[in-house]
Amino acid sequence: MTSLQIGPIEVGTPVILAPMAGVTNAPFRTLCRDAAAGALPSERAAELEGNPAPVGLYVAEMVTSRALVERTPESMRIISHDEGEGVRSVQLYGVDPATVRAATRMLVAEDRADHIDLNFGCPVPKVTRKGGGAVLPWKSELFTKIVGAAVEATEGSDVPITVKMRMGIDADHLTYLDAGRRAQDAGVAAVALHARTAADYYSGTAHWDAIAALKEAVTDVPVLGNGDIWSAEDALAMVAHTGCDGVVVGRGCQGRPWLFADLVSAFAGSDARIQPGLGEVASVVRRHAELMVAHFGEELKALRELRKHMSWYLKGYVVGGEARAALGMVSSLDELDERLGALELAQPYPGEGAEGPRGRAGTPKVPHVPEGWLDSRAIDAGLRAMLAEAELSVSGG
Repeated sequence: MTSLQIGPIEVGTPVILAPMAGVTNAPFRTLCRDAAAGALPSERAAELEGNPAPVGLYVAEMVTSRALVERTPESMRIISHDEGEGVRSVQLYGVDPATVRAATRMLVAEDRADHIDLNFGCPVPKVTRKGGGAVLPWKSELFTKIVGAAVEATEGSDVPITVKMRMGIDADHLTYLDAGRRAQDAGVAAVALHARTAADYYSGTAHWDAIAALKEAVTDVPVLGNGDIWSAEDALAMVAHTGCDGVVVGRGCQGRPWLFADLVSAFAGSDARIQPGLGEVASVVRRHAELMVAHFGEELKALRELRKHMSWYLKGYVVGGEARAALGMVSSLDELDERLGALELAQPYPGEGAEGPRGRAGTPKVPHVPEGWLDSRAIDAGLRAMLAEAELSVSGG
């Protein structure tokens, strides 16, 4: 099994949980991390004893640099980590170098992160229409300044900076090779590519050939691949096809935190896979709920946040529309117990029905970009003023 080195951090299994808004909070990260740890072969566990991240990295939801500097309650919640997280990974989004520098410096100075990832991959219109996320690398000088500001803010620390991006705005405005080289030259510890453009959104098939091209262009730091990893076999296939140094897993683990156990097994050369019956799934859902209550400190809020996960957990199992709808409206642990208990929990793993793509893929979209954005790769005074608004939103994709 190949190990992945991100700055001073040894990631024994080259797998990273992609940050997903409203999904990868501390409770879900715990489920994924624990599943991975439980699958680590005993000899490898002994070899990695004492290493705080032997089974992947688990990145928190995206937080904007402006909100973090202003210490909004939501931004501080997003960067909160459980004691069991050996490596605290935060994904930071920003469009202003000074604000990104200040947010990075805060995370480092206050010992709130061990790894910081910069988001240049969000395709959500509310972000891209203001010049952020996946469309920002088009402004190459601005991209370089933001990455450089974050790297400079970590000088003297052991906190590595990484970058996650998309291929570009659309097929006519690709930026990933240039951005990858610029990020490498700025001093990042790794570069991750979601092999889709902003226009692709989450539709179609990821362009793994782009990951291979980036691997050829960026040779001094690890290159990580993201896109269409629905199974452990997909992860191995991506590495074989592209030569990438590790994989980033997003939608494939929604409702399947045990996918990380499969990934650990696969990278260790084992064909062991987790195939839970409905009773086992229900147990994971119940633990997820308990962790959410502890995290949010309020049962109703926690259960409301859990609702979005229900359809993912139940994919492929014979549950019935009425039961699915009821589980999607739970408001308390007692109500959850009652509704889970009413299911036919003896059902075995349904096989293919529980596997494959999950989450909303959507359709290709014309990216929303600021007026005049595509006219030049430079940034003028008018666009600088507009960019300040891009940091008002806390969540993204």
